[in-house]
Amino acid sequence: MQKLSVRSKRARVGVFGIGLAAYWPQFEGLRDLLVGYQQEVERRLAEMGAEVVSAGLVDTAPAAQAAGDHFAAHNVDLIVCYVGTYSTSSQVLPAVQRRRAPVLVLNLQPLPAMEYPNTDTAAWLANCCACCVPEISNAFARSRIQFNVVSGLLYPAAGTAARYFERGWREIEEWVAAAGVMRELAYARVGFLGHTYPGMLDMYSDFTMHHAQLGTHIEVLEMDDLQVRVKAATASEIEAKTAEIHQIFDIAVPGRDRLSQPVTAEALRWSATVAVGLDRLVNDFNLSGLTYYYRGLDANENEELGSTLIVGNSLLTARGIPAAGEGDLKTCMAMLMMDRLGAGGSYTEFYAMDFNEEFVLMGHDGPGHLQISADRPVLRGLGLFHGKRGYGLSVEFNVQLGPVTILGLTQTADGRLKMLAAEGESLPGSRLEIGNTNSRLRFGLDPAAFMDCWCEQGPTHHVALGVGHQLGKIRKLARLLDLELAVVG
Repeated sequence: MQKLSVRSKRARVGVFGIGLAAYWPQFEGLRDLLVGYQQEVERRLAEMGAEVVSAGLVDTAPAAQAAGDHFAAHNVDLIVCYVGTYSTSSQVLPAVQRRRAPVLVLNLQPLPAMEYPNTDTAAWLANCCACCVPEISNAFARSRIQFNVVSGLLYPAAGTAARYFERGWREIEEWVAAAGVMRELAYARVGFLGHTYPGMLDMYSDFTMHHAQLGTHIEVLEMDDLQVRVKAATASEIEAKTAEIHQIFDIAVPGRDRLSQPVTAEALRWSATVAVGLDRLVNDFNLSGLTYYYRGLDANENEELGSTLIVGNSLLTARGIPAAGEGDLKTCMAMLMMDRLGAGGSYTEFYAMDFNEEFVLMGHDGPGHLQISADRPVLRGLGLFHGKRGYGLSVEFNVQLGPVTILGLTQTADGRLKMLAAEGESLPGSRLEIGNTNSRLRFGLDPAAFMDCWCEQGPTHHVALGVGHQLGKIRKLARLLDLELAVVG
C-alpha cells in the first residue's frame, strides 16, 4: 500500500517532567539523570513530528504553576507529563490547570527490571515512576481534567520486555498523530456550498455544534461564489487542468449501463474549467474541505455548474481538501479526519450486501479520494446522475486491496456529534461499471449482522472510507475531542 501524503498540522505538545525537590540533596546525580530521561522523551516526540514546548523538570508547586502558564501562553494541544520519579500530585496539577488541554501521562520505566539485591534507594527512585501515577490520576479525575496513561519502557529491551517498549512508543505516536488532527480541526475552514440534498434528514447539520465541538469554522458559500470564479478561468489554466486530468485518469468507453456515455472533449474541457474555479474558490476562502450540493432548475447556469463538480472535487480530495457531495458536512469532517490520519478518506455509502461471498459493496457517485484507488481511476460519461438533475463526467474506481477502515460522523438526539468506526478488508473482484466508486468490503461480522449493528448506532448513510486499520488513532482522536465513539465488528 502506498504511503499517502498528509497535510496535517503539527501537534503542539507541552512536556514537563516531574520529581520531588526533597530528593535532590539526598541523592546526588538523581536530578541530572531524570533530566536526561526527559530529554530522550522530548527527542522522540520531535521525531514523531510534534512541536515540543518544554517546561523542563517540575519539582515544586510554584514550578508547576510556572509550567502551566508556559503551556497556556503557547496554546499547546496536548500536555505530556513524563513521570521521572515520585512527585506529590499538588505539584503536578497546577501544570495542567492553566491550559486545560488533554494530558498524557508517561509511565515509562528506564529498566525492564531491577537487580533487586544490588539496587540501592537512588537507583530504585530512578525507576519508581509507577509509584505516583495512581495518585496524579486521582487528582486529574477529581479535577475533571481529561487524562490518559501510557505505561511501558523508556528504552529498547531484549526478550519478552521488548514488546513493552514497542507498545508504549506506538501508543505515544498515535496520541501525537491524534493531537495533530485535533489541532487541524480546530483551525480548519470548511466550505458549505449550496444546501443539503432535500429530505436527507440524517445529513442535516447544526453548524454551531461543529464550531463548538470541533472548533471548525463553517464558511457558508453561494453557488455564485463558484460561478464567478469558473467564469474567470483562463485558457492556460483550463489547458493545464485538462492535462492534469489526462495524467491521472483513464477514459472509459460507454458500458452496458444505459446511462453510460462517451467522454467528449467538450465535457472534459467543461469539467476542467469547473475544476479551475474550484481551485480558486479553495484558495480565496482558505478552505480545508468542502461539502456541496445544488438541486438546479430548468438547466440554469448553476444547475450546469452543480452537475460538473465530481472531477474537480476528486482532484481536491486527492490534494488533502476533502469534498463531500449532497451537502453532507458531517461526512466531510470524517473525511478530513481520515485524510489527516494518512488513511485517505473517500466519500462512500452502502450499496448492497453480497450473501454469496459475504461482503458489503460500498461506493458513491463521487467525489473519490484518488490516492487510495487500487488502479488508475476512470472517468465515465453519464447521461444523468441518478436522483439528481444534470449529467456529465463521474469517477469510477475501487479502493486499494487490503486493510481498510470506515469512519462515520453522526449527531445524537441531544446534539452531540458521535463517531462510528469499523475495520475491515478490501477484497478483489469485479465492480459495478456505472461511473461510481465501489469496493467489496468485509468487516468482522457477516454482512447482515454488520448492517444490523452499524444501524443500531444511529449513523448517517455516508462514511469516509480509508486504507489501513486506523482504530487505534481514531479511539485517541475521539478521546481528545471528547466525542462518543462506537466501534462495530
